[in-house]
Amino acid sequence: MTNFRTFTELVLERSEARKDADAFVFLPDDARGSVPQHLTSTALDQEARRIASWLQDRNAAKRQVLLLYPAGLDFIKAFTACMYAGAVAVPGPLPAEQGQHFARISGILRDAEACAVLTDSANAPAISAWLAAEGFTDVACLATDDPAQGDAGAWHAPSLTPESLAFLQYTSGSTSDPKGVVVSHGNLLANEAAIQRSIGTSSESVCGGWLPFYHDMGLIGHILHPLYLGAQGVLMAPFTFLKRPYRWLKMISDYGMTTGGGPNFAYDLCVRRVTDAQLETLDLSTWTTACNGAEPVRAETIRAFTERFAPVGFRPEAMFPCYGMAETTLLVTGIPRGAAARVLDVDAEALERGELADPRGDFSTRSLVSSGIARDFEIRVVDPETLVEKPAGHVGEIWLKGDSVASGYWKRPATNKEIFDAEISGGTGEQDTGWLRTGDLGALQDGELYVTGRLKELVILAGRNLYPQDVERAVQSTDKALGAGAGAVFAVESDREHLVAIQEVRPAAVATDLHTVASGIQSFISKEFSVPAGNVLLVRPGTIRKTTSGKIQRTLMRKLFLEGGITPLYEVLEPAVRELIASAEAEAEADDAAAGATDAAKSLVPVV
Repeated sequence: MTNFRTFTELVLERSEARKDADAFVFLPDDARGSVPQHLTSTALDQEARRIASWLQDRNAAKRQVLLLYPAGLDFIKAFTACMYAGAVAVPGPLPAEQGQHFARISGILRDAEACAVLTDSANAPAISAWLAAEGFTDVACLATDDPAQGDAGAWHAPSLTPESLAFLQYTSGSTSDPKGVVVSHGNLLANEAAIQRSIGTSSESVCGGWLPFYHDMGLIGHILHPLYLGAQGVLMAPFTFLKRPYRWLKMISDYGMTTGGGPNFAYDLCVRRVTDAQLETLDLSTWTTACNGAEPVRAETIRAFTERFAPVGFRPEAMFPCYGMAETTLLVTGIPRGAAARVLDVDAEALERGELADPRGDFSTRSLVSSGIARDFEIRVVDPETLVEKPAGHVGEIWLKGDSVASGYWKRPATNKEIFDAEISGGTGEQDTGWLRTGDLGALQDGELYVTGRLKELVILAGRNLYPQDVERAVQSTDKALGAGAGAVFAVESDREHLVAIQEVRPAAVATDLHTVASGIQSFISKEFSVPAGNVLLVRPGTIRKTTSGKIQRTLMRKLFLEGGITPLYEVLEPAVRELIASAEAEAEADDAAAGATDAAKSLVPVV
């Protein structure tokens, strides 16, 4: 499967081989029930040629094309068309409303220097109006579901090499400074081969899921991997899963799906919301690879999900904890095939010092889930400050090398030198240069990778290293009214560091009162971590910001907190922290006043 030079060549061959077999089935969400939509390989090929001809007529080859679609088959046709045209696809989130969503894609459009936007007929008028309002008068917009646009017979094969860009994968960072990971055809083919070797997929596999199509796992794992295999893909929209998690499992059951997954919170949601009656309708015996990645994997989630769904055929060895990121195209490590997830209990105090040590009697422990082994990458664990390699069993920043590692971020040479071309200190050979710094913390033990957290989110308090996800889990264990996976812990600084815990609560489920809940959180954090927890905010469900893959946006939550942008149902704050918020609010008001004065002054300058 690796004899192809580009992914375009591969898809053309797969389309010819599969002909009228379904390439994809999409289950739309509607009140009357889901009526499956089918897309055969021949139909995908013809639609891709038609749309690609439109792009070729507009000289889009080797240029960026922004894709803005709701979940559905039109996105797949458009993405494949970009491949056929030799264009560089740029998947983006469809703007649902004015405001942040439009701001995000405006930043992506500018950064990517897109020459066209592809969408559907329902969204083309709003997107065309947005392009005009933003001054993108030279960016064409095409509703690709209009059959009159383009001519499949006029399409011609593009001239591509393994080094040609396949797509830009924009990470879920800030709207003001979006970063597009540059993924070549060679990177994509290498990672798809790595995925296949790791999980043992074949043309007989049935892959898919519900993750957003512009997310790396949704795109590469659920759409491009079945195309790579020449297998069938089965998909649904994210909101379909979020409304009724049962629909995801029913899709797996109905279509005999073998491969697919999501972030850890998805498995939690299924445990909590799939009823006994729904359970009886499921058969999960075909599900051989339930990928669990994109956020820290929790041992308690694996245990709970496996126990809950074992009666309907889910096997422990089907759970597949893994590690990857957009900068490596997707997959880096995964547990060995046929092996159940490995959980390593370690001494909590030693972990705070950066060591994996055996538990000690009655002392606190932490459970780490192995992310498995790397078959196609070199991995090093490096001290992020001294850049010296750490020995096995010690925590440091995870550094990587491999054919799947992207060349960098789009047009960010300085950043790329720092992030994609790092050098291990003290080395003398080529093997010590050219490393990707992931920004993730972890340790290698017996050849397996244990990811412990994000470097930039580490809470350093009284000289100790605390992982925010550990504190968040502890908070959520204190009361059933607190939402699992719906909290953010971070530190703010005055004359010293202060721990802040923001946690969603369901007021109707509180057995006592919010004061008692907050006091319980403070007491438990103090007991469990031996640190003061003077700042607790209980907030409404939906307050905690997350990325499209479900990761807690702790940096954003910290920023909103300091700006006074969090409205609590109940809060306990230290005086010094209140002063920090007041100071930040005053500074923001001063900046707004200054900006207003500048604008007023500009309006008085005569136009010459």
